[in-house]
Amino acid sequence: MDSRHPLVAFLAGLLARAGIIEESRLRETTALAWPRVVTGFAIMSKRTVDLAVVGIAVGPTAVAGVTLANAYWAVGKFAFIGLAGGTISLVSQNYGGGDDDRARQAVEASILVTLLLAVPVALLYALEADTLVSLFGLGRDSLGGETLGYGAVYLAVIAPGLVFEALNLVASRTYAGVGDTRTPMAMRVSGALLNILLSGVLVLGLGYGVAGAAVGTTVSTVIVACVFAWGMTGRSYLGRGASPLPLRFAGLPDLALVRQLVRIGGPLVARRVAQAGVVFPLLAIAAVFGPVAVAAVGVARQVRGLLDSFGWGFSIASSTLVGQALGDGAETDAATYGWEITKLSAVVYVLAGVAVVAVAEPVAGVFVDPADVPLTAAFVAVAALSVIPLGIDGSVTGTLRGAGDTTIPFLATLAGLYLVALPVAWAGTVTALGVVGLQLALLAETTVPALVTLARFRSGAWQARSRAFRPDAGATETD
Repeated sequence: MDSRHPLVAFLAGLLARAGIIEESRLRETTALAWPRVVTGFAIMSKRTVDLAVVGIAVGPTAVAGVTLANAYWAVGKFAFIGLAGGTISLVSQNYGGGDDDRARQAVEASILVTLLLAVPVALLYALEADTLVSLFGLGRDSLGGETLGYGAVYLAVIAPGLVFEALNLVASRTYAGVGDTRTPMAMRVSGALLNILLSGVLVLGLGYGVAGAAVGTTVSTVIVACVFAWGMTGRSYLGRGASPLPLRFAGLPDLALVRQLVRIGGPLVARRVAQAGVVFPLLAIAAVFGPVAVAAVGVARQVRGLLDSFGWGFSIASSTLVGQALGDGAETDAATYGWEITKLSAVVYVLAGVAVVAVAEPVAGVFVDPADVPLTAAFVAVAALSVIPLGIDGSVTGTLRGAGDTTIPFLATLAGLYLVALPVAWAGTVTALGVVGLQLALLAETTVPALVTLARFRSGAWQARSRAFRPDAGATETD
């Protein structure tokens, strides 16, 4: 919608008068954020579509199997999201500081490191899918062989797509770092629509079940990567979308940049792996209550992932605007961007969370049989509430990431997930809490990190941290 539209102008003025975000910064934020929000919905819809079509065609047992496989996919993907976070930090600061060549080299280093990590992980998933998924069944009579079999098939087929998804993440963050979120939006939305078409035909039309859903996801991911490659090498799409940092690969990447990428991306990778890794013990705990509980946890987390698409926009906008301001030496402006974007995200997430709570039962009914709707709907409602602190944490983490300050968000995530959420979930297996323990864990795993990262932001220490990664620091980077 045009920023000059009367309704948009009214809302912008209302937010400004409420002290949430100044109008000019709102325009900059929304210009970057809305394509990323659409992109986030597109990406997350691929998993949601897979769960929905196999639920319709096969049933909750298949939904549970896909949920188990998605736990492994999430570990790999989240790791590469973390690595791509290092990419946007270096690209935004160097591009904002006018050093395009160094920004381009940062992208090339990211791609090489990504390939070195992604290929072995994809091979492991493809060759050992049965073994990996069967780990969920050890000592669990409540999980049958059929559920595990569905999970193994899905994981083996989507495994090759992980390499291309990792490259897509680097490409998306490169475009975001230079202030272009529309080009990756077009790619991702096209891929999501292709995935819906392929999965619908293969699963609902041809009856290929779980394998068909996995094929649809893999093929659409590969095609998106091929289209991204065109723009990343400096070629345009009908006159638009050529990357201003065209890849050359003229030699080995600058080792100083690789070290900076590792310093920034390492904690982000660890944080993302910790976020994805907690799903394994949570699903193991859910398995105590049977496959319906496993499916309910999977659906709830998927719904929360879809809602977090707003956070994709706010987080990327924060990283880009804060990083570019810091690269230009404007620390006060960077702090203002970070705080106002965080307040805006809080407003949006409260509205979105409340809306989903109101329709939790119809949402649950898309994925499970009528008899299983009450339990699944309860998980969906809790997940919708837990997305409020998740959105706030995402915006603050975006600010810290733009500054290259990524260690505290990692430690905050560890505390929330492993010191609070898991013990609460486990308590449900030994007390009268039962599955309520799992629901409380969904809230704890997002609330604790949000409180810690907010405290870090308010301390201002992230501004000093960013000085080691600005363009004028590149020549002296030795550690």
